[in-house]
Amino acid sequence: MNEFEQSLFTILYYIPAGKLTTYGRLSKAAGYPNHSRHVGKILARLPKDTKLPWFRVVNSQGQISLTGEAFLRQKTLLENEGISVSAEGKIQQFRTLLVE
Repeated sequence: MNEFEQSLFTILYYIPAGKLTTYGRLSKAAGYPNHSRHVGKILARLPKDTKLPWFRVVNSQGQISLTGEAFLRQKTLLENEGISVSAEGKIQQFRTLLVE
C-alpha cells in the first residue's frame, strides 16, 4: 500500500457515522489535492467486506456516483445511518453533513 492509499484509508476510517465527505475533500485531506479521480479508483478496489466506511464518500454535487447494484448498496448504507437520499442518489441537506 502506498502513502496516498494509507493516508486515504486513515482519514476515511475516522469519518463519523451520519457524516460525509467528497472525493475531492478526501484527496485534499490526504495531501494530494486534485486527485479525486484516484480516490474513486482506490475505493472501487476495496474488498466487498471492508470495514472502512467508503459509502460516506460522494461527489462534489452531493450525489452518489455509482450505478447499478453498487448505487443501491451505497444508498442503503447511507440511509441506515439516517442520511436522506433521493431515488436519483441526491443527498438531502448535503452541505450540513460534510465533515470539515
